[in-house]
Amino acid sequence: MSVLGILRIALKSLTKNKTRTFLTMLGIIIGVAAVITMLAIGQGAKTIVEEQVNSMGTNVIMVNSNFSRSSVRQAAGGGNLLNMEDVNAIRDDVDGVLYVSPIYNSWGQLKYEGSNWRGSVMGVNADFFFIRDMSTSAGELFFDSDVENGTKVCVIGKTVADNLFQDVDPIGKIIRIRNIPFTVQGVLTAKGQSVMGSDQDDIVIAPYTTVYQRLLGRHWRVMSILVSAQSRDAIQIVQQNIMDLLQARHRGTTSEEFIVSSQTDLAETASSVSDTMTILLASIAGISLLVGGIGIMNIMLVSVTERIKEIGIRMAVGAGKRDVLLQFIIEAVAISFIGGLLGILLGLVAAKVLGDTMEWNIVVTMWSVLLSAGFSMAIGIFFGWYPAKKAANLNLIDALRYE
Repeated sequence: MSVLGILRIALKSLTKNKTRTFLTMLGIIIGVAAVITMLAIGQGAKTIVEEQVNSMGTNVIMVNSNFSRSSVRQAAGGGNLLNMEDVNAIRDDVDGVLYVSPIYNSWGQLKYEGSNWRGSVMGVNADFFFIRDMSTSAGELFFDSDVENGTKVCVIGKTVADNLFQDVDPIGKIIRIRNIPFTVQGVLTAKGQSVMGSDQDDIVIAPYTTVYQRLLGRHWRVMSILVSAQSRDAIQIVQQNIMDLLQARHRGTTSEEFIVSSQTDLAETASSVSDTMTILLASIAGISLLVGGIGIMNIMLVSVTERIKEIGIRMAVGAGKRDVLLQFIIEAVAISFIGGLLGILLGLVAAKVLGDTMEWNIVVTMWSVLLSAGFSMAIGIFFGWYPAKKAANLNLIDALRYE
């Protein structure tokens, strides 16, 4: 018998009991939909992480003192090893460096007339804005001259602007940071959340000279350094050269006393975590596909038992073992294939609904759809083989005598 004829017989057998066929498909439908939805959630999370890492800036390298390795100096009030001479040395002596900025972090109560907001304050130089790809949505950034003169000016993030000024134009207004007046020179373009979940727009940025002199106490003058490499390919070499330079400048120190990390390191770590979570979610969803496959095998075994006499008659009129085997495999694959298609549709709808209702970033990829469809087909072949083999191996005489 031709394959087309066997296919016609197999599909006709499935349509005889539509309810049972649909219930058999249900496990595959739910499994495929769950896999597509879980992969879409994981891929969406990965996309968000990549966007957040990219929002940090261009080819960024972070330099910090490792306080856990500097406990003696820290106890003596000198745990921080970095200073402005290091900043200048990195700029002048390390090849491949484009921009360098010191960073002094502080915090304080922010006030404008009757409005109050507690926020973080960052002291940097003008290079910082180039490193972080920052621009203003209103006003302008401060300049090198403001840093050199220790001018009391600042730029603020959108969150600070919204909470302090509401509908008032903040440009040119004076805010007080710990009762010290600063003139708002610009409002930064919104960046959203960071990789760690913090609000990148809840920030006040001022010249580091002003922050150092006006806002930081003697024991809180902890510096970190932000560096931008000339290209992505140069990042690793620049990292190593910075580490070598710092060890040479601070005699008696080892590489363990400095942390020189890059945007690439952070991106790879975040991507690895995201990939692990995606695999975990897909594996959990894949269990339902396995359960659906067991359901197919169970129903096909029942079908073989119910149709023993039919199989015997088919063999008696000339059907071979191959024909019987192929028929039952086609039935199992058809259930998986149709269930897979319905599962794909359900998964796409579920991903869309989840994204809209939960406001999650959902990304459905073609490879996740093909993976789910291919897996469902494989389930049909794998779990349909044993019932099909059992049917094909029936003894003709016993089958014809079966009641």
